[in-house]
Amino acid sequence: MIGPDLTRVNQVLSRIEQIVQQSMPNMPPVQPVKNRFVDVLDEVAGKKAKAAPKSGKVSYEELQEVIDRCADRYNVDQELIRAMIQVESGWKTDAVSSKGAQGLMQLMPRTAAMLGVSDPLNPEQNIEGGVKYISDLTDKYRGDVEKALAAYNAGPGRVDAGKIPSVSSRYVKNVMALYHRIREQG
Repeated sequence: MIGPDLTRVNQVLSRIEQIVQQSMPNMPPVQPVKNRFVDVLDEVAGKKAKAAPKSGKVSYEELQEVIDRCADRYNVDQELIRAMIQVESGWKTDAVSSKGAQGLMQLMPRTAAMLGVSDPLNPEQNIEGGVKYISDLTDKYRGDVEKALAAYNAGPGRVDAGKIPSVSSRYVKNVMALYHRIREQG
């Protein structure tokens, strides 16, 4: 390995940014810096995952193995994962929201970094990170999937403060409706 492993440093910095965002929600988020020195070190050390297709729509069947593996690993219903991907990105690997959320499960850059996702547009990394995050949130909210989904969409700080935006409430309803439909279809 060339240079130090700065993964934990990046995770701490991401967590600090998350806390600042939660405590000062009106403050604009810090935009990710491209070509940072640590990114160059990671690339030279070969730590970057192989790049995923940068554009295109994928199907559930193409990602079923990844979804099933993550569902088992993090104890999350695969139907919930499918519903989240459908609502979040419409199965577009290169989806980027106006707020900067990326990939199939629409991970914000700081959240992706906190979860160890080095390439949010890589479907496998994105799903792994998104499923881990919804699992962590479900644990935090003691099995309340709807609250966990609201926190996934709006951020845990807003949910904890009881300030769930209407767009997040609609998101929860849409994901839950699709989740139930997928479960019924078997």
